Order: sequence, then structure tokens, then C-alpha cells
Amino acid sequence: MLTILGFAMIATFLVLIMMKKMSPIAALVLIPALFCVFVGKGAHLGDYVIDGVSSLAPTAAMLMFAIVYFGVMIDVGLFDPIVRAILKFCKADPMRVVVGTALLAAIVSLDGDGSTTFMITVSAMYPLYKRLKMSLVVMTGVAAMANGVMNTLPWGGPTARAATALKVDATDIFVPMIPALAVGLVAVVVLAYVLGLRERRRVGTLTLDEALVREPEPETETVLVGAGAGAGAVSGGSGARSGAARGAAGGSGEAADGDAGTDGASDDGFQGLDPNRPTLRPKLYWFNALLTVALLTAMIMELLPIPVLFLLGAALALTVNFPHIPDQKARIAAHADNVLNVSGMVFAAAVFTGVLTGTGMVDHMANWLVDTIPDGMGPQMGLVTGLLSLPLTYFMSNDGFYFGVLPVLAEAGQAHGVSTLEIARASIVGQPLHMSSPLVPAVYVLVGMAKVEFGDHTRFVVKWAVLTSLVILAAGILFGII
Repeated sequence: MLTILGFAMIATFLVLIMMKKMSPIAALVLIPALFCVFVGKGAHLGDYVIDGVSSLAPTAAMLMFAIVYFGVMIDVGLFDPIVRAILKFCKADPMRVVVGTALLAAIVSLDGDGSTTFMITVSAMYPLYKRLKMSLVVMTGVAAMANGVMNTLPWGGPTARAATALKVDATDIFVPMIPALAVGLVAVVVLAYVLGLRERRRVGTLTLDEALVREPEPETETVLVGAGAGAGAVSGGSGARSGAARGAAGGSGEAADGDAGTDGASDDGFQGLDPNRPTLRPKLYWFNALLTVALLTAMIMELLPIPVLFLLGAALALTVNFPHIPDQKARIAAHADNVLNVSGMVFAAAVFTGVLTGTGMVDHMANWLVDTIPDGMGPQMGLVTGLLSLPLTYFMSNDGFYFGVLPVLAEAGQAHGVSTLEIARASIVGQPLHMSSPLVPAVYVLVGMAKVEFGDHTRFVVKWAVLTSLVILAAGILFGII
């Protein structure tokens, strides 16, 4: 009976959030609470939730302060020179433009925010693609795959969810996976190179000046509504103003995806980040760069727990860049929407995982799953989990997969001697495909700003994203990580 109720709870949760009948936070709280009563253990609900909250508090703190930290770094202009350098690197060569798209999306993805990554990338690269008459689905596909690989950062969403669902340290999942993820990122760049060569053969190569004097196209506008929690509209235009895509105001993407986006012009007349925004701190650029490098280095070396590192980093970044209290409050308020959504999701997950574990449903489901998996496949649960992560994270949200399915796979793996950490690492390999899922709000920011039909984007990107995910999985197995 507990097996049936467990799967029914997961199915109900998935259906409601996929059909958008309930928000993930509400579903994570109300559905397990209801099923806890069905199981006859409603009196213990409080204990389950408190136990879950205690274990999830470090993860929530990490996400909160990571969002604030990288939001401030974008505000003060840390990434502006990178955007300008990549635009200069492109030189109106289609091959360089596509490779530059992959590099820019990967670098900006350090903030763990899909929507911000896509807004910055499309704002910077869209005019080049339009002026050179390049395929816009190449831009959206490459950007989505690069962001998918980088989305596995501990503050990016999936890794934090896996750590939350399995009650393990996010660092223990991510750090050993760095070699495999690096191989995946190289695969995206190589793919971008190949696609860029194909575009070069199709459209030829121009100088930047020749690209700039091409006849501008009539200005159009696309409005995107419902890009996610806290989302408004995303608009983009082409034509006048040196072909610059016009303003962008975005929504949130995956949990740990924030609301941030600015627009303006690069040195070459192409849009990047607004060079005149009042939050820029050019005199503190090297301080911010060194602080970010030191923070990431300390994280990789595990000098301190990740939540502590980001807490200290966010406090230091705010204090140095915005010494006046009203300015600090304004920066915190600018990112408060996303912080609240993300931290709320994590604590709401305490109810789901607490009930699933406390009632014994996860144990019964795992036992059933163990019995159905052929004995020869049991020791290969890492591989099985990695392969299942591709379709499951594409056809369901990360919330559904990591909080609903992953605990069951982990229990089944443990029964066959496969560690929880191996299962957790394998579960993140499908993210390059997941970032193009119709259930990811950020992807609508991407295709909306690029004026690409979602169906066209899907038809182009799925095969390449699957290949990238399989490369990461193969590298993980080869390196003995999975």
C-alpha cells in the first residue's frame, strides 16, 4: 500500500506542476501533507517537516547568498569586459560568432541564472546573427547547451536539488564531477565550432564594417508573457540603433535562476550590457574579479562550507561596492524576488522529502524498483540513473525529478552497493537537454528574445543536447566518477 501511495503522491505532484495547476512550492507542501494524512501518520507531519528543514537550511542559505553575490557582480560590471571581448573576437566571422556565443553563455552562466544568461547572450549576439543572416536556432541551441552544462554549478539548481533530496553535501556532488563537466563544456565549444563552420560556408565571411553597413531590417517586437515566477515581458527588436536588440526584462528560470538583465551598446555598436547604468563600479573591477576568483577557488578547495563562503562573499561585495546603506538595500531588493522564490522552494521541499522518507514510502518504492530491475543492471544504477535523467528531466521539471524520482533511484542503488553520491552525480548529466525543456521558463526568454519558434529550437537542439549529455555521462564513467 505504501508503494502505491508513494507513486501516487509523486504522480499527483508531477501532474499538477506540469499542468501548471499548482506552483511547485504549493505542490511540495500540500500534496505530501495530504498523503501523510492518507497514510495515517498526520500526527507526525510536524516532526517530518522539522527534520527536513534542519537538513535543508545550509542549502537554502547557499542559494540565497549566491544569487545576491552574482547579481551584484552583474550590477557592478564584472562581466562587461567579457561581453565586449567576445564581440571583438567574433569579427563578423560566423564560426567565431557561434563559438563566441558558447563562450559568452558559459561565462555568464556562472551566476546560476538561466534567464539572465539568455538575456545577456541574446542582447549581445542577436544583432550579429541578424546582420550576417545566420541561423538564429544555432544561437539559441548553443546558448541553451552551454547554460545546461554550467547549470550544474552548486548554486545553479539541479545540484542543489540533488543534494537537498538525498541529504548530501552539494560540494561532494559537484567537485568530483568537474572533469566530466569540463569535457561536456569542451564538447559544446567543439560543436559550436562545427556549426560555425557550417554557417561560414552558408553565408560567407564579412568584415565588421561590412556587417554594420548592411541594410537594417524593419523593426519588429515580440512580447513574451509568463516567463516564470516574477516574470513580466521580454521584448526585442532589430533594425535601427545599429541593429541592437532592444530592452529586456526577464523572469526567473530554474530555481536559483534570478531576475536580472540590462541592455545597452558595446564598443562596436552592438548591444551588450548598458555601459551607463548607475550601479557600475569600474574602479573596483579588479577587486570584484579577485574576490570572485578567490570565492570559486575556496569553494573548489573546500576551505569553508559553500553557504559560509557565499554569505561572506555577498556581505563583502555589498559593503565594498555599495558602502551607503540605502544603496545596499536597493541591491538586495533588486534580487529579493528570486531569493524568496528559491529559498521558499527549498524549505517547501522539506515537507515533500520529509513525508516521503518519514512515512517509509521511499523505502517501499525502492524495494519495488529493486525487484523490477534485472540483477545484472543493479550494480550499474549510476549508468541507469544517468540515462534516465535525459528523458525524465526533459519531460518533467527538475523539482519533479529530483524530489520525486531521484530518492527512489538512490535507494535502489544503495541496495545494489551503489553510493548515493554516485547516483546524485549521474542525475545531473541530463541538464544540457533539460535547459531546452518546455517546462523551463528561461527557455521562453531565450526563444522570445531571439524571435525563434520554440518548435524550431526544439527540432534543432534535442539531438545535439542528447549527444552533449551522453558525452558527460561517458566521461564520468571513464574517470570513475559515476
